[in-house]
Amino acid sequence: MEDGSAAPSPPPSGKSVSGERKATLRDVARAAGVSQATASRVLNGSIRNVQQENAARVLAAAAELDYTPHLSAQAIARGSTNTAALVVNGVDDPYFSSIAGGVTQAAEAAGLIVTMAVADRSPERELQIVRTLRGMRPRAIILTGSRIEGTDTRAPLVEELDAYREAGGSVVLISRHDLPFHTVSIDNYGGARQLARALVGLGYRRFAVVRAGAGLKTSRDRCDGFVEGLREFNIDVDERYVVEAEFSRRGGGAAARELVRRGLAAVELVFAVNDVMAIGVMTAFRDAGLAPGQDVAVAGFDDIGPAVDVHPALTTVTVPLHQVGLCAMELALSDDDAPRIVPVSTNVVLRDSTPRNYRE
Repeated sequence: MEDGSAAPSPPPSGKSVSGERKATLRDVARAAGVSQATASRVLNGSIRNVQQENAARVLAAAAELDYTPHLSAQAIARGSTNTAALVVNGVDDPYFSSIAGGVTQAAEAAGLIVTMAVADRSPERELQIVRTLRGMRPRAIILTGSRIEGTDTRAPLVEELDAYREAGGSVVLISRHDLPFHTVSIDNYGGARQLARALVGLGYRRFAVVRAGAGLKTSRDRCDGFVEGLREFNIDVDERYVVEAEFSRRGGGAAARELVRRGLAAVELVFAVNDVMAIGVMTAFRDAGLAPGQDVAVAGFDDIGPAVDVHPALTTVTVPLHQVGLCAMELALSDDDAPRIVPVSTNVVLRDSTPRNYRE
């Protein structure tokens, strides 16, 4: 407005009061031929690292399109809060704490403080957190943890994250592949398939699998990869020995007790789809009078810190979790506009919980 007062809040769906669609930051960046991050810096007065030619094109495009920045977008682009937000599924799982360590290291190097929120594996809670974070205006939002299928939160989550990104923020996902944002992708399927091959190479032929519910994509990918790896050797897993449980140490213990109840005479090795479940399996076996690694072998996935502290040390698939966190934060601070998928490879680590099997 000519007197310098704030303009009225724009109506929903990005339209002006006249009903015409308002130009967005993305429109300006596209017209100027620069990244959205570069356009954001120019329009908010931070052009120290922007070429003069690019700055001129951004300003010309903004004038041509009659672009008016949102106040929240300005706050995000200027980094007034100097924060980045990390949303995890739990704080008691070393998987997430290791990722958080990498995110924090990269954020501190960029002068940012990381705030953390816990979704507790609830898609509804995750959506509520993202809505709240938009109002807090962090520089970046990083979502980590597997997608849970069969819920109706996907579309509203994409809408919230898209609006936040449109306002100048950055979105990065870890281990989720179905949303149109930067993603750090962990090879869950390939890692589990590689593990199955290695265990067959040690002489194992009769397996049980402890997994989470089918709606948890990480668990499903790891289970599918493991089963497919066994099928390469014409080995099938009897459905009686596939047990679903909570994706936690407690869940692993409950699954192991169920396996004991069903009988383990035909099982040589139990694969749990993450390390915390595998550790729960080992504890429950001991409580039942069985020696893990001797009476029945156990393997997991992730290679969290405690995997080498338990006895026997746990065979697993290494995911460089700290590096995953570093990569996610660096991706969040990059100038890339087009969603990128950054793959992270995994490696099998054989330890004492799966000694060579001479009973085949």
